[in-house]
Parts: sequence; C-alpha cells; structure tokens
Amino acid sequence: MSTQTFVLPDVGEGLTEAEIVSWHVAPGDAVAVNDVLVEIETAKSLVELPSPFAGTVGDLLAAEGDTVNVGAPIITIASKSDAAGPATVGQSEHGAPAEPAPAAAEGDGAVLVGYGTGGEVKSRRRKPAPTSQERVGASVGVVAKPPIRKLARDLGVDLASVAPTGPAGEVTREDVVKHASQASVFRNIETPEWGDVREKTIPVAPGGAAASVPAPAVATGDAREETIAVKGVRKATSSAMVQSAYSAPHVTVWTDVDATRTMELVKRLKASPDFADTKVSPLLIMARAVIWAARRTPMVNAAWVDAEGGAEIRVRRYVNLGIAAATPRGLLVPNIKDAQDLSMRELARALEKLTLTAREGRTTPADQQHGTITITNIGVFGMDAGTPIINPGEAGIVALGTIRQKPWVVDGEVRPRWVTTVAGSFDHRVVDGDGMSRFIADVASILEEPALLLD
Repeated sequence: MSTQTFVLPDVGEGLTEAEIVSWHVAPGDAVAVNDVLVEIETAKSLVELPSPFAGTVGDLLAAEGDTVNVGAPIITIASKSDAAGPATVGQSEHGAPAEPAPAAAEGDGAVLVGYGTGGEVKSRRRKPAPTSQERVGASVGVVAKPPIRKLARDLGVDLASVAPTGPAGEVTREDVVKHASQASVFRNIETPEWGDVREKTIPVAPGGAAASVPAPAVATGDAREETIAVKGVRKATSSAMVQSAYSAPHVTVWTDVDATRTMELVKRLKASPDFADTKVSPLLIMARAVIWAARRTPMVNAAWVDAEGGAEIRVRRYVNLGIAAATPRGLLVPNIKDAQDLSMRELARALEKLTLTAREGRTTPADQQHGTITITNIGVFGMDAGTPIINPGEAGIVALGTIRQKPWVVDGEVRPRWVTTVAGSFDHRVVDGDGMSRFIADVASILEEPALLLD
C-alpha cells in the first residue's frame, strides 16, 4: 500500500490561492477515482475537486476556512494499487500539471482539471461533477476574492449583477453591500411553511440571563402635587415593563417605507363588498406583514424561558398576534390567537373585535395571555417612530408610525408618496442583528408591495 499526496491544483484560472469551503470526505473514507474530495472557492468561482486516486482517505492537511496556496498539499490517500505512480498529484514544481500514473492507458479515464488522466472512471458516490458552466453559473468572468464571494452568498447577491469598482476590475465588499441594500435582498429568502410542531425548545448555556433590577422608588410631593395610587392595569403594566426593560437587552432597528401601495390596497378593500361590514385600515396590512415576516424569521416569534434546568429559547410555530391598545383602563395588549390561520377578511374582523372589546373595557385576562409578538400602532397619535418595550414572554414588538405624504425619490424623480416608519425592538438574547434586520426589511417589503403576500 502506498500513500499519495494530493496538492491544490491550478484549476485553470491562473490564480495562486483558494479557500477550503467544505470537505466531502473524512479520514478513513473509501474513495474512487473522480469522487469529489473537497469544494474550494477561488476569486472567480466555487469548484469541486475530484480524486485522482482510488483508496482510503488518510489526513486532511487543510481545515475548512483555510486559504491554501496552489501547490500546497491538502490531503493524503492510501492506495492499495502496487502500480508505480507519482507520490504527489496536482501540480508539478514548475506549475505545470503533473504526469498521470503510468498504469492508466491513454484515454482510459476522465480528464481531471489540472492534473491529467487518472485511470478507469467509476460511478460516483455523490452527484456527477458539474460542468464549468454549471459551477460558475451567473458569476462567469466575475473577479472577486473568496471572502467577497461568501459575503455575496450570505446576502443573496448575484455577483454577475454587481458593478465592480476595484482597481483591477474586481468586485469589492463595498460593491456587494451597496448592491444588497439597493436590491432589498431579504425578500429573496425562501418562505417556509408553518410546521406541524407548534413549539420547539432550544437549550441555552447557563449564565445567559440578566439579573432583575428593582424599579427605583418615587418620592412623594407637596400640596401642589397629586398622588395617584398605582393599582389595577397601571400596576400590572408598570411591573411588566420594568421586568422586560431590566431583564431583556433591547435592541431597536427601524426603516422608512414607501407605503403608497398599501394605502391604495386599503382604499380598494374599503370599496370591496367583501369588506363592506368590516373596518379596514393600514393596521390590517401591517398585521399580515408581521405574520408573514415572522414565518420567515421564527426567532422574532420566540421567547426566552428561565427553566429549572437552565435557560431555554422557545420557538413558536404559530402567531398569537398582540395589538397594544390604549384604553380608559390603561395600556392593554390583547392578542389574536393563531392569527397565521386567518384570511385577510377574518383578520380584519378579529382586529375590529379586539379593538372594540378593549375600548369597552371588556378585555379578559385570557385575551391577553400567551401572545407571541406585538404590534403597537403609534401612528394614530401622530408619532413617526419609537423604541417600544417588549411585552414579557415575547422577543419582539413592532411599531407602525404615522403615514403621511412626503417627497420621495421614484425612478430618479421626486414625487409625493405615502411614507411611514417601521421600527422594532427585540430581545437580543433571542434575536441577533441579522434576524431582526431581515424581519423589519420583510415587513417593509410588504408595506411597499402588498402583492408579495400572494406567495
């Protein structure tokens, strides 16, 4: 048995290095000629490297994420063949492809990129090796370093559509980020279906929860001041807000939105016979947007739970949509149970019933329990944006600002448009920055183009 060393070849692009993206084999695996060993990323494309040997994988000489120079050894394979052959395959010391093993007859094997013919072609364990056109796809001819290509993949950006500004004609990080912000790439993320399992618990390492901080005492005043006893709804609200503010690390993000098409849709729905007996407002479209966006980013609909065995994150596969309501009794947050199952008309009626019940003071404790995410419509008070406090037991709250006509650039021209601001506060123990940003971007996408709800 002999040990063969496979070095990183020049894959025909004239490049000097590549990044190891993922290994398709592990030490001890049996491989045949042309089985894919590793996926590498160059400045131009992702490439799968097939094995020139049949045998057993020995050592992986480069880790995933490493940048390796062309000609550096990346893997060893122990071969059972006694036929003489080169100990190292991939590239000669002068940069030319190494000679194939003498035991292989001319034309007997498939041509392996960068290192010649490797012997009899056997069936692949995995999918057939893609052609160069399939591997490179839309990014043929695009020059970008491996980290830039990875950033583009993460953001869903097609490098072929990015205008390069680098000194050598390469795509830079700034090019990708700029293109991502212009293209609203968060809309391209696949929208999953609601799962059969309603909740899922994710264990959290000990020490993640913040300690509770008691609310500071308030001093009483003199005869010119009035003292109001804190009780009832106000007492419950103050306790909940203090608990949330001092236990959940809040992070707030927001964006301005052209809601002109939302206003047009509201106008059409009001004129529709199907909604003749139902109140329709932009809050209805906002509610549908939040439900849709929560399905695409489930962590905003989750909750941090301090259990006996340690902290956990509870992911809910349903939406009990809370609506913050100002009532004579104070702030109430009743919620619409299983709002994800409601049609547009059913949701409109549920919102109307919830609002009327709250204003009449008939909201029950059961109506306010088990919420998963909340909307606060501060726009009805003329406010543009805010930094709302998360309702306890939830991980996110979204604020809809007032919708007013403002100058807005459309196709290079300034036009009057209906503009609003969408803001959201999130529990940073549960939701990371990319998740909360993607969620708010999704909500904004629906307000900009409600037709996306038809997906």
